[in-house]
Amino acid sequence: MSFELILLILMLTTFAVSVFVLKMPAGVSLILASIVGALIAGEGIPVRHLVEGGFGFIEAILIIATAMIFMKVMEASGALAQISLGIIKSLHKSPTLLMIVIVLFVMFPGMLTGLSSTCVLTTGMLVAPILLAIGMPRLAAGSLIAMAAVFGEVAPPISIPVMIIGGGVDMPYIGFTIPLLLVSIPPALFTAIYYRIRYVKPYNIDEVLKKLDHLKPSEQGFKIYTPLIFVILYMIGEISFSSFIPHLGVPLIFTIGAIIGIAFSPGIKIITVSRSALQMALPVIVILVGVGMFLQILTLTGVRGYMAVSALQMPDAIKYLAAALMPFMGSAYASASVIGVPLVYVFIGKSAIMVTASLVLMAALGDLMPPPSLLCAYAAQTVEEKNHFKILKQSVIPIIFSMITGLLVLIFAKELAQLF
Repeated sequence: MSFELILLILMLTTFAVSVFVLKMPAGVSLILASIVGALIAGEGIPVRHLVEGGFGFIEAILIIATAMIFMKVMEASGALAQISLGIIKSLHKSPTLLMIVIVLFVMFPGMLTGLSSTCVLTTGMLVAPILLAIGMPRLAAGSLIAMAAVFGEVAPPISIPVMIIGGGVDMPYIGFTIPLLLVSIPPALFTAIYYRIRYVKPYNIDEVLKKLDHLKPSEQGFKIYTPLIFVILYMIGEISFSSFIPHLGVPLIFTIGAIIGIAFSPGIKIITVSRSALQMALPVIVILVGVGMFLQILTLTGVRGYMAVSALQMPDAIKYLAAALMPFMGSAYASASVIGVPLVYVFIGKSAIMVTASLVLMAALGDLMPPPSLLCAYAAQTVEEKNHFKILKQSVIPIIFSMITGLLVLIFAKELAQLF
């Protein structure tokens, strides 16, 4: 057994013991595993490498921080509440379309921030009363919100797990829009239709609106949508009309959007909103710092090169089994960094972009899994369910469908890349 393999096992063991036994946060556990790996390799505590690795995902960290502030501004302005109320009023005659739009609405914050928890804690909290008001059982409503959050984390334009894997294999964040839509939209539509058929019964819209009386329309009018319109149009413009539109970068676009939102809603307290947003984002930011350090130490000690070479020699059955085990890491970001990075090397003969998209879907399902079951815990709070593992149990069918989708895209990655 080579020294690099022993070192990798010890680092992974340190991470597992820290998370599952000591109950430490995933980000802190990754930092601890990095330090242990450096010490065992005889590098001491390489402060320069740890700091350099910690800043490896600075762009993703800035995106998360500014996007969370923007979403909190949109929430405080009443824009999100007004959108959710408009959805039920305009689509109540078509329950199937209503469920699809609700799933996409819950996904929306994750698509902009790359954070699944944002979906549950913003739009998820707004649609929970709607789902309960139309007669959905609490567990089904919580499960729908949790699953939509997973797909929001995967869908473009911002997918943090893709950035993590890309950082590990030196692959730029370019060309992922169609592959990410391919692995996120079909399971999202399946989930919406599955819950529509199984749980949504005929309802009276007048009674539903009475139950939603607390969702008051904003008095600011259409202008509260201006920040959202600006952010979406400018992001599209940067991609489609890059020769004419100045490149601001995603963090600055979100910052300007938040400033516009505050200007149109003077009652918003920027300090309060920013503090709340960063408190929500901090656990994920710490994970990204830990992931950066972990990958840096893998490179420093030669483990990263060893994984790349060894991965090419793995039997096909083991390759796909490893991909199927990604959801059980308990965290999308930990799974993407620890398993996702070497698996891209494993499937080197296929389209790297399509392979990464499929692995990201598998990794994102990890946010549902124990021991943390973070999304299930958040979703349980939104529907006032004490046992969040019941939310996970309720989600088994959509999870299985999502895993099958991810594996099929992985198996036919080369053919799909040629097709699209």
